[in-house]
Amino acid sequence: MFQPLIVSEPATGILDSMRLLVGLQRVSELVQSFSGCFDPNSIAKRATDGLVKKFDCAFARIWLMEPDGAALRLVASSGMYTNTNGFFSKVPLGAFKVGKIAQNRIPFLSNNLADEPWVKDRDWAIAKQITGFAGYPLVIDDKVIGVLAVFSHQPLSPEFLEILQGLCTTLAITLEISIHLQQPGSPSSVITFAHTPLSEQLSQILSHTRFILVGTERPLSPSFAFLLLRSAEILQTMDCSYCRFSYGSEQITLEAVVLPQTELHHLRDWVTSRFSDLLLAVTYLGGTLQTFIGANQNVVQVVLQLPYPCCPLGPWIRIHCQLPLLQTAFTQLAYQAGLMFGSLEDAQIPLLTDDPKQASAAVSPVLWIAHNRFIPKGITAKLDLTTTATQLRSAIEAVMRGETWGLETTIESPRQSLSEREQEILELLMQGARDRDIATALHISERTVKFHINNLLTKLNARTRCQAIYHAIESD
Repeated sequence: MFQPLIVSEPATGILDSMRLLVGLQRVSELVQSFSGCFDPNSIAKRATDGLVKKFDCAFARIWLMEPDGAALRLVASSGMYTNTNGFFSKVPLGAFKVGKIAQNRIPFLSNNLADEPWVKDRDWAIAKQITGFAGYPLVIDDKVIGVLAVFSHQPLSPEFLEILQGLCTTLAITLEISIHLQQPGSPSSVITFAHTPLSEQLSQILSHTRFILVGTERPLSPSFAFLLLRSAEILQTMDCSYCRFSYGSEQITLEAVVLPQTELHHLRDWVTSRFSDLLLAVTYLGGTLQTFIGANQNVVQVVLQLPYPCCPLGPWIRIHCQLPLLQTAFTQLAYQAGLMFGSLEDAQIPLLTDDPKQASAAVSPVLWIAHNRFIPKGITAKLDLTTTATQLRSAIEAVMRGETWGLETTIESPRQSLSEREQEILELLMQGARDRDIATALHISERTVKFHINNLLTKLNARTRCQAIYHAIESD
């Protein structure tokens, strides 16, 4: 099991980045479990179950804020403790560490739990060998709706707070919407998803805004719907005057025009701060959030774009790669293709892998990520780093029909040898160095670095630096 929580020996920046990326990919799989669930307690339980299973936590808990805002109520607990009616079932705001995290809205990590002065039972922490603790507030705008906490037998890495942020951003949005859905009489503008088109929900939120729908409405996954609805709520507080919601062939676009009521010296920072709690979620889903300022500083255009996954979501796929680079790249590709992520233990779901052992042991169809000229026996599809999201979906659909895909594709021609300077630059790229770092290390200009990189990309038949690094690793 991959364990990004655990602190390892000092590693290079690229190793830490890979751990972070694979950790975020695990979060992506966890978030998929929220799909179709609109009960806050059930969503919280799926989150804590996933943290224990995917990140090897000793136990994980989620508290939600009581309606009066005076205390937190424990709604989910997984791992060593599953009871939600114990001593910590209700925590006053500001009390204990969980209450302080909610009050101060500051994430916290400790790897010496038994020595922390706020720990109520030090002997318990020692006896149960609980070393690590991480807590993260669940925040929407300036409102805290809960706290997530994890406990570990192993020390936790600082990168785990980043992983928690990736989870908590989406989790907070999901929980807030589900809480509103449980309150039919609530003045909230969020209404039930099951029977109302998304455009009508957006229009109701932006009730004082000129709203236009472009394109044919299509079904979206809950994570996309939550993000768009939350964006509309933010725009409504900014006195949005115009909004256009477009369904394109490859992406969804929410364009809005905001007329600031007061003179602001930093309009772009003002807009960014309003969407700060969504920025990570937007990036996480492969989208962009852009701000354009009018020439006279009296109008702001906000453009939110999300890559459109083929809907309805599915079919299912398992992804198990030896290289974190490939795991991350194909996970993002599968998400863009609208595929659903299955458990690695579910042997009936098609497997995408670069691992010969996994391929030979699989009983389901195997989609192989090409390794130079080597292709294992029994695979039903062959892919590489040039594969697009549309092609990946076509490959999955083909193998599920009992067909093969991409096996007739010829293998690329032998690569040309690299010069000594190109080898040096490639090795530095593999260490995570930037162009500026490479120029400094080799005492050459950045322009010369770019020249050599373009040459080595051509020789390796690679379109991107990422592909070049992959080819180099595979050639070792």
